[in-house]
Amino acid sequence: MAFSKLLEQAGGVGLFQTLQVLTFILPCLMIPSQMLLENFSAAIPGHRCWTHMLDNGSAVPTNMTPKALLTISIPPDSNQGPHQCRRFRQPQWQLLDPNATATSWSEADTEPCVDGWVYDRSVFTSTIVAKWDLVCSSQGLKPLSQSIFMSGILVGSFIWGLLSYRFGRKPMLSWCCLQLAVAGTSTIFAPTFVIYCGLRFVAAFGMAGIFLSSLTLMVEWTTTSRRAVTMTVVGCAFSAGQAALGGLAFALRDWRTLQLAASVPFFAISLISWWLPESARWLIIKGKPDQALQELRKVARINGHKEAKNLTIEVLMSSVKEEVASAKEPRSVLDLFCMPVLRWRSCAMLVVNFSLLISYYGLVFDLQSLGRDIFLLQALFGAVDFLGRATTALLLSFLGRRTIQAGSQAMAGFAILANMLVPQDLQTLRVVFAVLGKGCFGISLTCLTIYKAELFPTPVRKSTAAQGNRQEAVTVESTSL
Repeated sequence: MAFSKLLEQAGGVGLFQTLQVLTFILPCLMIPSQMLLENFSAAIPGHRCWTHMLDNGSAVPTNMTPKALLTISIPPDSNQGPHQCRRFRQPQWQLLDPNATATSWSEADTEPCVDGWVYDRSVFTSTIVAKWDLVCSSQGLKPLSQSIFMSGILVGSFIWGLLSYRFGRKPMLSWCCLQLAVAGTSTIFAPTFVIYCGLRFVAAFGMAGIFLSSLTLMVEWTTTSRRAVTMTVVGCAFSAGQAALGGLAFALRDWRTLQLAASVPFFAISLISWWLPESARWLIIKGKPDQALQELRKVARINGHKEAKNLTIEVLMSSVKEEVASAKEPRSVLDLFCMPVLRWRSCAMLVVNFSLLISYYGLVFDLQSLGRDIFLLQALFGAVDFLGRATTALLLSFLGRRTIQAGSQAMAGFAILANMLVPQDLQTLRVVFAVLGKGCFGISLTCLTIYKAELFPTPVRKSTAAQGNRQEAVTVESTSL
């Protein structure tokens, strides 16, 4: 009798599993706010150089309109709007002449924004771009912060896997929620961009632990027959969090307030997570069968199942003897490439995973290039992702995994390609293709999560998951750069 049979004796699927999923929905709702936060907190507002004529109150001529002052102070860009990175060294009075042409001034008459920039605050009252002037010659620093954030997830995927195996899933989950809450909240007090990036790294490091510990606990306390449904529900919560971020950012236009709103809830999640039982499978593997028995009886009691009272340590150990022996055998990612069948599946999965992730995150990290109303776009992305993930369980009942995976990924690719070919001035059509692609990505990601767990035997499944997590972090890091 394997561990799944012990779960059946503890009630199988009941009130405990429902409460557990509801608990894990909380971080899943908030994690998108952390991952996609810089779509709003690092949005690039309209900007121009600070000039004496325009922005020094005592130097502004009273008989001139703001438009005229802008004309003589800021050169036009290629779109005939105010240049964002250059200003005139001296006022170009000749440009006030209606007959003046573009040849009335030269590049030698301009200089960089040596006195800083003036930012448009009509959409965002404050962003990190405006706070640290991450524009013009410093614009390359903006994607660096997102890349550093994803580096934290990459490092965390290595470290927390080892720590959770040694110290347990439950304490690591609570600690990581607390770490994310503290680091995320501290970000608003960062005096420099370097410290800001460092705190974002620490927050992402903790977020990786939340991913790993919560997923492991959920899988280990859910029967095999219900895992696909459970994963779909959690995936839908992640999508709902994306949609909610659009509304949250619309209501909170200051990056500090938005950062607080995305970080403070993790203090509560850290406390709430303490009610969760430790993984009984982990306790057995670590030689603590008495504690594992207590946790199984606790779950059975919550589920209203009385048969677990008949469980003893002897029955427990004999039931999972093979699993314990298998878990103690050393396994690594290299095991995936030892057998021809596994080697082919691993290589194919690497290609599928890479192409999916680089397209998915390339889309969700670049909202400003897709449309002007990024709040609505974020909400639409979340809504269509929710719809895609929710329909995946239904589609899997009628179609095979391979058909859904290949079909959804191909449709997503066509939608993104069409989006690239549509002219910039047809914004509505570009948004339609982007939203369609996002929905297909939602189906593909959910199917892939279930599919890759079924393609590999149990002894190497954890190696597959770890490989996938690290590949995701590396892919997203390179995408953000």
